[in-house]
Amino acid sequence: MAQQQDDVFKKIVSHAKEYGFVFQSSEIYDGLSAVYDYGQNGVEMKNNIKRYWWEAMTLLHENIVGIDSAIFMHPTIWKASGHVDAFNDPLIDNRDSKKRYRADVLIEDQLAKYDDKIAKEVAKAKKRFGESFDEAMFLQTNARVLEVAAKRDALHARFAKAMNDNDLDELKNIIVDEEIVCPISGTRNWTDVRQFNLMFKTEMGSTADGAMTVYLRPETAQGIFVNYLNVQKTGRMRIPFGIAQIGKAFRNEIVARQFIFRMREFEQMEMQFFVRPGEELQWFARWKEWRLRWHKALGMGDEKYRYHDHDKLAHYANAATDIEFLMPFGFKEVEGIHSRTNFDLSQHEKYSGKNIKYFDPELNENYVPYVIETSIGVDRMFLSVLCSSYEEQELDGGDRRVVLHLPEALAPVKCAVMPLVKKDGLPEKARQIVNDLKFDFATHYDEKDSIGKRYRRQDAIGTPFCITVDHQTLEDNTVTLRERDSMAQTRVNISDLHKLIHDRVSLTALLRKLAD
Repeated sequence: MAQQQDDVFKKIVSHAKEYGFVFQSSEIYDGLSAVYDYGQNGVEMKNNIKRYWWEAMTLLHENIVGIDSAIFMHPTIWKASGHVDAFNDPLIDNRDSKKRYRADVLIEDQLAKYDDKIAKEVAKAKKRFGESFDEAMFLQTNARVLEVAAKRDALHARFAKAMNDNDLDELKNIIVDEEIVCPISGTRNWTDVRQFNLMFKTEMGSTADGAMTVYLRPETAQGIFVNYLNVQKTGRMRIPFGIAQIGKAFRNEIVARQFIFRMREFEQMEMQFFVRPGEELQWFARWKEWRLRWHKALGMGDEKYRYHDHDKLAHYANAATDIEFLMPFGFKEVEGIHSRTNFDLSQHEKYSGKNIKYFDPELNENYVPYVIETSIGVDRMFLSVLCSSYEEQELDGGDRRVVLHLPEALAPVKCAVMPLVKKDGLPEKARQIVNDLKFDFATHYDEKDSIGKRYRRQDAIGTPFCITVDHQTLEDNTVTLRERDSMAQTRVNISDLHKLIHDRVSLTALLRKLAD
């Protein structure tokens, strides 16, 4: 099963390159590890994801506004936030393969193996017992399942404690005791675990002036925190209110893997929501629920999402949950919701020496607000959409197609207009339709190859609609509208095209789902 999923993932990665979604960065120079470029279709889809998030935040919430802070910030900001001293990953090397791994990821993979064993037992039993199978009862009573679950729970408890205690020796002991092997060498010849800071450093200013060490930001949140009072005062915002931002972040990931899932240069969509002290956990619960609704509104399958509450809370948090999505390589985090307390703002007040308290006119008092954060990786979101949408279909007559069932509002191209033949005035008529639709929808014109090949090309990039102009079009102003997923074809009037396409592909329909 794991091999099969791995093969599917390799096909998705290959498809992403072949159809202009994602390229290896600097490929003609043999590439740069864990850095990727978005191609002509990828950038459109990525922008659509960002628009969906941005408009869901800023249009549907009167009390959320956006900013765009600089990537370079004063280095003391990162001292105040704790990143200089505590932004580390626990790393371990295998002496035989000379490969470096994150110790926590090796242990998480081991936990996933226990979960896979249980899932296999359930699948076998379901096949054996059919409709009479009671999964809940099976999980509670089957001896093999209980044995594996006990091992998993014991490992989970031990791992959580080691992470919370920052006990590097215990992480090494767990890897040894669980007999975890290096995926490359297959040996257990491990070094000790040590910490590695993930921030990129550079210098600002000339040497003659005395250059200042600055960092490429590892997250976008701090740019919001140091501007929160500017936004509050100039926007006359009253608590509760939020500030949203989309921007690049940089982490010197040693174990960067799984395509664009873990990269050194990536993009985040973050919103910091400022609330009264004591009300943060109510708001945490509300944002946790609302963010999951945002994901599910895309229609990629509710069963592909789950919450994962953190065992180890960051030093600044009093509650944290991940929204995980089922990738071909298992459930993985795509978004985090955190109750950050007043840690960040208090630290910036302390290190800057400036008063950044909020005056609450209703309570007639000053206080440092508490913060709820929602943080989603654009690239991980992009990958979840790509993986969920990819399908290889066997069609009648032995034909086959690769289709991306992209959520229509996120598709890079919304419709393609195709003259049946390149003569008899059909290309000119098709161009007229393109010129009418292109102001509202990303529209392709395609006249090369047979109509079947053209359909396949559009299926492969996830285009929801193909519009075919034929000789009948010249007689009655109707065209054939072909729908991507069902391949159903209907005859429609050209004057109806705009509304038919808009009702399906616009962000408005998605946003209305969230507003209900």
